[in-house]
Amino acid sequence: MPRYLRLTKSELTQMRASCRLAARTLEMVAEHIRPGITTDEIDRLIDAFIRDHGAYPSPLNYRGFPRSSCTSINEVVCHGIPESRALKDGDIVNVDVTCTLPAEKGFFGDNSVTFYVGEPSPSAIHVTEVARQALEIGIAAVRPGARIGDVGHAIQTFVESKGCSVVREFTGHGIGRQFHTEPAVPHYGKQGTGPLIKRGMTFTIEPMVNLGSWETVVLDDDWTAVTKDGSLSAQFEHTVLATRSGVEVLTRRDQILKSCEDVPHAQLGPLSTPAAFPRHR
Repeated sequence: MPRYLRLTKSELTQMRASCRLAARTLEMVAEHIRPGITTDEIDRLIDAFIRDHGAYPSPLNYRGFPRSSCTSINEVVCHGIPESRALKDGDIVNVDVTCTLPAEKGFFGDNSVTFYVGEPSPSAIHVTEVARQALEIGIAAVRPGARIGDVGHAIQTFVESKGCSVVREFTGHGIGRQFHTEPAVPHYGKQGTGPLIKRGMTFTIEPMVNLGSWETVVLDDDWTAVTKDGSLSAQFEHTVLATRSGVEVLTRRDQILKSCEDVPHAQLGPLSTPAAFPRHR
């Protein structure tokens, strides 16, 4: 039976620092989301912020990826490459940030959110809020003694009850001193299956939710994954730690995100939103 990464107390101190920086980076990005900004500009802001804090933007040159973050607009499911394309009113855009702290041989912090650009359509609101709630439900399923399949089952059951679908081809993953490790964390599955969750394990939960079919296609750049049917897709991600009694969200933010969590239709939950936020919408 495989032995999955479980961090020591000193390693967790470093891991928490990297995850805090990843969360702060999204807080910074939120201040700049607006119609007219390009994803290339967003990427440059992320690169500078992470480097200014003694870390390295983990996606850059990872397996040949050319930029410092992933920016996925509308029908793009994940791994969108920042470019000169400007965001338009009504778009939704997932910004995926990972940093390595310290920059050399450090620990990885990984998180993402989907932002609203201007005034979203009812369809954009629906898929985004289902994805947001799916992450919350997945986090709630984490505890020592549970199994990875319990997380995926909880997410899939909720998402499909809302008339959406869960992407199969891309999953969450173990994370620590390496960007991607075992176990894989599918966002679908059966209860009581998959690796046993043990105290000290750190991994990401990052459901990708499509308004239509769950099927995806990877474009000719070998990175950008889009919905096969052209439907909208949204994603939210946190890095989590299995604790003695449950779960700690390592990338939990200190501030409400503009253009994401400050909108009236945001369905916020107590596990993944800032601790200072006083209510569960």
